[in-house]
Amino acid sequence: MKKLLIAGGAVAGAIYVARDRLLRGDGFDFGGLIERMPDDAPPKWMFNNITAIRENTERILRLLESQPGPGGGPE
Repeated sequence: MKKLLIAGGAVAGAIYVARDRLLRGDGFDFGGLIERMPDDAPPKWMFNNITAIRENTERILRLLESQPGPGGGPE
């Protein structure tokens, strides 16, 4: 029971500190965290792939918007 209370206090303290940092305006530098990870780290791999997918989707949408519609002119 005593170990559970100590663990609960540690978790509550960590949450309080994290919440205080976020509210203070320092924010959380997610981009910096990802950059410091090794290249084969799964979160970095996933972040890079999601970014590439987003860029490709935007490129495809631009191409589709520039093509004429079925009626011969732009939609």
